[in-house]
Amino acid sequence: MNAIPVTQVQSAKFMEQLRAEAAIEPPPVHTGEVKKETQIIAIYGKGGIGKSFTLANLSYMMAQQGKKVLLIGCDPKSDTTSLLFGGRACPTIIETSSKKKLAGEAVAIGDVCFKRDGVYAMELGGPEVGRGCGGRGIIHGFELLEKLGFHEWGFDYVLLDFLGDVVCGGFGLPIARDMCQKVIVVASNDLQSLYVANNVCSAVEYFRKLGGNVGVAGMVINRDDGTGEAMNF
Repeated sequence: MNAIPVTQVQSAKFMEQLRAEAAIEPPPVHTGEVKKETQIIAIYGKGGIGKSFTLANLSYMMAQQGKKVLLIGCDPKSDTTSLLFGGRACPTIIETSSKKKLAGEAVAIGDVCFKRDGVYAMELGGPEVGRGCGGRGIIHGFELLEKLGFHEWGFDYVLLDFLGDVVCGGFGLPIARDMCQKVIVVASNDLQSLYVANNVCSAVEYFRKLGGNVGVAGMVINRDDGTGEAMNF
């Protein structure tokens, strides 16, 4: 009798697990009082994978559906909102905060938040090259947002555009501190983008074990070359 290869046994067990998970009944539909809660979604991915492009289109689509949407760019190069504003970048929170501080003035909402085609948008920004940690800039930006009443603005959705380097504490902030409910990963079929996607998912899993509540909503596969690597991941 020929022995069955281990890989076939593992594959059969994996398929069995998938069928078992698929057979679990979903939770019942909530029938109680509906309460509005801002959905904060952080989008991660390696540089150049198309996060900002995806977010600009997603935020615009939501706004056209009547949703109140805030798009926050958390990338130090501050390019998240440029597509919405015809190639022009918004003044960043960090830059504006520094100028206001030197002038002895307080930062107001209108100094850092801008609107076009129904989408509210702002950029956190970051330090100059070689002069600070990008993650620390993000932490500073969110501290300022908290002071400005970030959670009281009544948005339906807040979309955060993050680099996939969650090894850095600043970029992993939404996951580590439950500052969002869901994470979406933008990737393609190449090894580098899937490496970043795996890091993000590992970070979510790690903090959930510590009592965190952030979950992975799914993956946007950009630049699909048909190999199916991202889908397999």
